[in-house]
Amino acid sequence: MQRDELADFLRRRREAMRPAEVGLADGPRRRATGLRREEVAMLAGMSVDYVVRLEQGRSSQPSPQLLGALARALRLSDDERSHLFHLAGHRPPPADGVARLARAGLIRMLDLLGDTAALVLSDLGEVLAQNRAALLLTGDHTGFSGDRRYIVYRWFTDPAARAACPPEDQEYYARQLVADLRAAAGRRSGDSTVAGLVDRLQAASADFRRLWTEHEVAVRRADRKTFLHPGVGRLLMDCETLVTPDQGQQLLVLTPADAETRERLELLRVLGIQEFPTGRSH
Repeated sequence: MQRDELADFLRRRREAMRPAEVGLADGPRRRATGLRREEVAMLAGMSVDYVVRLEQGRSSQPSPQLLGALARALRLSDDERSHLFHLAGHRPPPADGVARLARAGLIRMLDLLGDTAALVLSDLGEVLAQNRAALLLTGDHTGFSGDRRYIVYRWFTDPAARAACPPEDQEYYARQLVADLRAAAGRRSGDSTVAGLVDRLQAASADFRRLWTEHEVAVRRADRKTFLHPGVGRLLMDCETLVTPDQGQQLLVLTPADAETRERLELLRVLGIQEFPTGRSH
């Protein structure tokens, strides 16, 4: 671990960031030329004290998870992110869907979308990043570990994961998840990560086994979905999925499909973040 180089790199990247790039106000009384340390800490989900120790070269070796959070908070490019991992004494994650780090360009898209809910997902359905509007709509889906990182795994193994989906839509959504996983498995033939996930799902869920044997294949692109929100009720959303050229990551954008949903989303922005039954227990 190159502590002094790591400290200098993090400090310079923080100072080079403009608050507007991460959705923060840049008022006339602001003295800092870039982001404040407490702002980086908030964006990365870590303590201010730890950010200070990192920038002063006094920290212990940060984990890959913490480095990934810092890379997202500072909107690092792929090359900068790899450099960050090298300085911290870790091998950079591979540049594919298994990397579990949202690409810098997609993170910037989340910022630009503002009040429009958007998420970055891997091709296996792991939520890698989401903006505040998506947090308000669906809750936080970025902190799961193990197989529970994957939406499809939680759907078929934890009833709480289906709470936001109306009962009459659940069979359709289950088929979508399985068909999308089947498409990913085809693209990544021979990949042990995908094969292992499928094997564990078949062992854990008879419902998954039933749908997997039907061999339906469909890549999610555009759809309309109903969300049952605990605070504002039923929300009808149009879902548009944009994929990276190698199909390793996806940007999912959610917009209101009718006037009633638009009004309820406005109310949701006032109410703020609530507790969601996302089935989190890790």
